[in-house]
Amino acid sequence: MKNTLAIIKPDAMKKGYKDDIRNEIKKNGFIIVEEKTLHMTNTHAEGFYAIHKDKPFFGELIEFMTSHESHIMKLEKENAVIEWRNLMGATDSKKAEPGTIRATYGTDISMNATHGSDSDENAQIEIKYFFHD
Repeated sequence: MKNTLAIIKPDAMKKGYKDDIRNEIKKNGFIIVEEKTLHMTNTHAEGFYAIHKDKPFFGELIEFMTSHESHIMKLEKENAVIEWRNLMGATDSKKAEPGTIRATYGTDISMNATHGSDSDENAQIEIKYFFHD
């Protein structure tokens, strides 16, 4: 079994989609190993998204991720990273396949309801960022 990090972002949390998204996760065979709700500070969000610090959208991303609470989860499943990314759908909610989480709960490329690790290596780094063993 592998792990991945999942975040229900502020847009979905504000709209009350946390339980619906959690239910989708469990219905699709994931085990939620650990979870917590957290309102990220600027420092926390900047550290997590440091890989994007030189990109033009960085400031907007930090503002968005600190605008409201997020729900952070460590998920477990065989091929967890790929399976979670498939369940989330395309980054741009408008282009996400119908039935995916982002198509159902997201709005656009910025407010796309969820985050997921993009590789097994990054999953381990991201999990450690939020869940200290």
